[in-house]
Amino acid sequence: MSWRTRFESKKTTATEAAGRVRSGQRVFVGSGCAQPRTLVGALAERGVELRDVEVVHLLTLGHADYCRPGLEDSFRHNAFFIGANTRQAVNEGRADYTPIFLSEIPGLMRSGRRRVDVACLSLSPPDRHGWCSMGIHVDIQTAALEGAKLVLAEINPHMPRTHGDTLVHADRVDGWIPEDKELLTLDDEPPADVAIRIGGQVARLIDNGSCLQLGIGAIPNALLGFLEDKRDLGVHTEMFSDGILSLCEGGVVTNKKKSVMAGKTVTSFCMGSKALYDFVDDNPSISFHPSDFVNDPRVISQNDRVVAINSALQVDLTGQVAADSVGYQFYSGIGGQVDFIRGAAMSRGGKPIIALPSTAKDGAISRIVPHLDEGTGVVTSRGDVHYVVTEYGVAYLHGKNIRERAIALINIAHPDVRADLLSFVSKRHYVREDEAILKQSMDRYPQELDEWVEFGPHRLRVRPLRGTDERHLQEFFYSHRPDTVYTRYFNTKTAMGHREAAELCCVDYERRMALAVFESIGLGRRLVAVARYELNPRTNIAETAVVVHEEFRRLGIASHLQRRLAQHAKRVGIAGFTSEIMPENTAMLGLHRRLKHRVVFDREEGVYRVTRRFDEASTKRPVDVDSSDEPRLDAP
Repeated sequence: MSWRTRFESKKTTATEAAGRVRSGQRVFVGSGCAQPRTLVGALAERGVELRDVEVVHLLTLGHADYCRPGLEDSFRHNAFFIGANTRQAVNEGRADYTPIFLSEIPGLMRSGRRRVDVACLSLSPPDRHGWCSMGIHVDIQTAALEGAKLVLAEINPHMPRTHGDTLVHADRVDGWIPEDKELLTLDDEPPADVAIRIGGQVARLIDNGSCLQLGIGAIPNALLGFLEDKRDLGVHTEMFSDGILSLCEGGVVTNKKKSVMAGKTVTSFCMGSKALYDFVDDNPSISFHPSDFVNDPRVISQNDRVVAINSALQVDLTGQVAADSVGYQFYSGIGGQVDFIRGAAMSRGGKPIIALPSTAKDGAISRIVPHLDEGTGVVTSRGDVHYVVTEYGVAYLHGKNIRERAIALINIAHPDVRADLLSFVSKRHYVREDEAILKQSMDRYPQELDEWVEFGPHRLRVRPLRGTDERHLQEFFYSHRPDTVYTRYFNTKTAMGHREAAELCCVDYERRMALAVFESIGLGRRLVAVARYELNPRTNIAETAVVVHEEFRRLGIASHLQRRLAQHAKRVGIAGFTSEIMPENTAMLGLHRRLKHRVVFDREEGVYRVTRRFDEASTKRPVDVDSSDEPRLDAP
C-alpha cells in the first residue's frame, strides 16, 4: 500500500477527528497563526461529552472556545504564553499559566512531565514523497509531535512549505481534514511617535554585521525603519516578522557574518502578513527550527554581536524587569526573553536590550518604577539586565551598583516622575541625598548632537553630557597632568568631588550645555574631552571652556566641539560666546586665532579674553587687541 493510499484512508471530518479525543488527555494545539481553527472549534463542541481535558499551547490568534465560561469541567487550558484570547480565563481562574523559558518547553514535554497525548496541527499538503511541512510555526510543535499518541491535522494548501526542521511525514498523521482557509495574519499598525523615538535610540546600538533577535510589538517594528543604512546584518530570532522581511528584500540582511548557519535567517516561527508567508514559502534562505535550538543561549552566543531586543511592562530602579504580569494579573509569558538576553550577553560584542515606553495609559502611569507592583513577577533579573532603552535615552546597567542603576534609570524615565523616583531612592539611601540629577532636562536632550566622528586614527563618540557621566568626568579630571588642570581651572586644583562633578554633568541643554567625547574600550568608555558653556542671562553671552586629554590633542577635537557648541547655542537663542584663556595655554589661543576669533589681552587680570557674537561676520585674520582699547560688550 502506497503512502498516498494510507494517507487518503485517514481523511475524516472535523467532528470525527475531535471525537477521537478522550477525557483526561492532554491536547496540544498548534501555535500562533498556524492554529488549526476548525479542529479547535470541533473540539470545543464536544464540551458536553468530555471531562478534564488539558489544552496546552503557546500564544494563538484564533478563537479559544474551550476557555468559554461553563466549560471548566470539560477543558482546562494551560498556557505556556498567554494571548488575548485566553487572558481573561487565566485571570479568572478558569485556566492556568506555566512560567517557563521557551527554550525549555520542548524538554518539558519530552521528559514526560507535560507529555502530550494528542497533537492538533495545521500542515501543508504532502509533497510527492509524502512529506508535509509545519510551515510558519515549528517552535514547540516538533516536541509535541514526538510524544503524541494521536496526531490530528488540518491539511491546508495555504500553509507555506518552509525549509529547516519542518517536515512531518504523512504516515505520522493519524487523522486529517481538508482545509482551504487563508492563514491568520498579524497586521501591524503604524508605530506611534514614542515607538519611533525608542527605535531610533536602539538603532544607535546596532553595528554593521550585528545579528538580530526581535520580539513582538511596536518597538521592534519601529526600529526596523532605522536599519536601512546598515550592512550585512544577520538574523537569529524566535519570531520572523514583516519588518525583517523588508530588510531581507532590501539587502540589509545578508547573514554573511554569522557563525550559526551562515547565509541563512534562522527562526522558529513567523507571524505577519500574507506577503510574509509568500516570502518564506520554499525560500531556502529562511530556516525554521525548534525552540530548543533557536532559543538555546549556548547556540545564540556562538554568533558574534548578537543584539537581542525585548520589551517589558515595568522596570524597577534596581533593574528588575517585569514582562509577563502586572500586579496579580498575568498578561503574557516569559517566552524567549531570558533565553536571548543571556545568549546575547554571552555573545562576543553582544548587546541584550530591554526597550519600553517610559509611560503607559497615555502617560498616566510610569513604566520606570520605584519597585515592581505587588504581585508582579520578575522575568529578567537585575543581574541579567544590560541595556534599558526608553524614548529618553539608554541606561547601561550591567556591572553598575544600585546607586548608578537608579540614577541611570531615573535619567531615562519620564520627566514628570523623576522627582518622585529620586525622592524614593533618596529616602532608602540608594543614592546620595544631594543627587543633582533633577537639574537634568532629558526631555530637551539634543539628540542631533549625538554622533560618531573620525578624529585621525580614532573613531570617537561625541554627545551631550548626562547626569550618569559623573564618574567618567571625575576619572577624566584625575587623568590630567597638573599643567592641564592649571590652564583649565586657573589654579592648582587637586580634587573633583561628587557634588561638583554632579553639578557639571547635570546641564539643562539650553542655558548650561556640555559636549563630551568618549573613547570606546570594549563595552566600556572613557571621557577624553569636554566642551561647555554657561549663559550669562544679563548679556545673553555664554562663557565657554574646552579641555582635551593630552593623548588626544592636535586631532581637531577642540575645533569640532567649538563649532557644534556654537551651532547649538545659536539654535537656542544665545547671542555669542566669551572665554578666558591663560597666556600659558598656547594651544587654546592658537585654536581661537585659527578660527579668526577676536582675542583680547586683559592686562589687569593677566588673561586673554575671546568674545564673539554669532551675528558678526568673521574677520579675515585673527585679531589681538589690548583691553585698554576694547569697548565693553553691552547686552543685546
